[in-house]
Amino acid sequence: MTTDIKSNDEVELTNVDLGDQHEKNGENEEQTLVKSMTSKALRPFIIISSSYLLFTITDGAIRMIVLLHAYNKSFTALEVAVMFTLYELAGVFTNLAAGFMGAKWGIKFTLICGLLLQLLSYGMLFGWNDDWSKETAIIYVTIAQMFAGIAKDLTKLGGKTVTKLVTPEEQNTFLFKLVSLITGWKNSLKGVGYFAGSALLSVSYELALGVMMGIVGLALPWALFSLDSNLGTAKKKNAESWKEVFAFDNTNLNVLSAARLFLFASRDFWFEVPLPFFLRSPGCEGLGSQLCEVDADCLTRGAICGLEGVCENVQIGGGCGGLGLERVVVGAFLGGYIILYGQVQSWTPQLVTGPLNQTPPNKYTEILWGIINCIPTLIMCIVMTFGPSFQNHDLTAMTVWFVVVIVAFAIIFAINSSIHSYLVVKYAKSDKLAVSVGLYYMSNALGRLFGTMGSGVLYTFVGDYVNDKAGTNVTKGFAACFLAGTLSSLLAALITIKIDDNEAGLKCGPCTIVRSRVTETGDGEEEKEEEKKEEL
Repeated sequence: MTTDIKSNDEVELTNVDLGDQHEKNGENEEQTLVKSMTSKALRPFIIISSSYLLFTITDGAIRMIVLLHAYNKSFTALEVAVMFTLYELAGVFTNLAAGFMGAKWGIKFTLICGLLLQLLSYGMLFGWNDDWSKETAIIYVTIAQMFAGIAKDLTKLGGKTVTKLVTPEEQNTFLFKLVSLITGWKNSLKGVGYFAGSALLSVSYELALGVMMGIVGLALPWALFSLDSNLGTAKKKNAESWKEVFAFDNTNLNVLSAARLFLFASRDFWFEVPLPFFLRSPGCEGLGSQLCEVDADCLTRGAICGLEGVCENVQIGGGCGGLGLERVVVGAFLGGYIILYGQVQSWTPQLVTGPLNQTPPNKYTEILWGIINCIPTLIMCIVMTFGPSFQNHDLTAMTVWFVVVIVAFAIIFAINSSIHSYLVVKYAKSDKLAVSVGLYYMSNALGRLFGTMGSGVLYTFVGDYVNDKAGTNVTKGFAACFLAGTLSSLLAALITIKIDDNEAGLKCGPCTIVRSRVTETGDGEEEKEEEKKEEL
């Protein structure tokens, strides 16, 4: 399965004078990067990255629009999780198919297909009829979400692979910074989408859909008329069957893919569905017992005055025990998390791994941060299960706990994701880039699917039933989601140990945790090791 990338822009890169490839001097490296990034190869990078970033606003918005609209229609957490199954499952197969499509027809083709399918998905959501039964609505929305899932992964292929095409092979440190920057800004704009979707939804469901379709339309002309159709295509025989893709000839990438599955499950076990449900759900106190005439008579934030003159849950299927926040606030909360996560991801090389002497990162760097990733979710699980703040439903203390723990997780998870995004491009072979990255992000989609469905089950069925006006107290269910996330984080770190990337060792500032093998063998041995890698 031998391929070569055939891009006129990339060929021009090879003509750039890169100097001595083994020069370690920082000044020469900077001069090389300036030359490479001012070539014509930068144009497709700008166009594809801009389209990708615009798309991610709509990708974040569609999740909040569907989730919060479904919450108001009394769908349970599990039912909403089902709505996202084809969105995530489509990503499993789309990432592989996108590799074939990108190699055969180019990144331009996959990008345009992704943008058009996103328009189709939003268009279908206009047809969501409030008079439908739950079963009909779930099937319809799930299919609409499927197209959104396909669109996301087709678009993401170009956003991820173009960084490798414009970066000289030996510039690993710069590649890490470039991948971190694009991935970080992508996630920050996705956070903007979370907030924009919920804010527009508070005005009108149709307005929210229409504005997001307009944003997708902004990216289409550039993709249609300004990209070379051959960008990212293969000029030699590429993978032509699923059997070739699953040949598993890249062990490091396959192990990293397995770790990626559990890394993203560690977040989606509690973030995508349980967190917004918990933030929206009212407390349990007084529901079904407190008399009222209007909503303001209910002491529990988020409760409503029912037709029988007692306070009740606006969404019994969503349970009680939460913070009872408005939709806009929930969107701001989740959007803030995504924006923080994205910005930390963008600046991880400069603010974290650089000062700690962990740039460019390797498997030991990821193992360290993968274990640290377990800490916030484990703390939250313990606090929600045994802490007096949640036992007594102290809204102020609960809010503080959520803000502190989720901010900590956002920072740590962003560092992990940034390292992963670099390692996948590092381990991927340049001549099989589209297929390699597609296989890796297939595991990404599997992890989200695993976490999303698992969270729906845990959140819905773990907990104590209160009454028919309140539903289930979901505090225990949410704690179980955090525990599942902790176990997934730990498993991801343990899997990473199997990666064969031991040369660079691990430092933490001035301290050496794992000694570098390159340092021990000397320059001559290092050159031999490099020759072996080239031969392999």
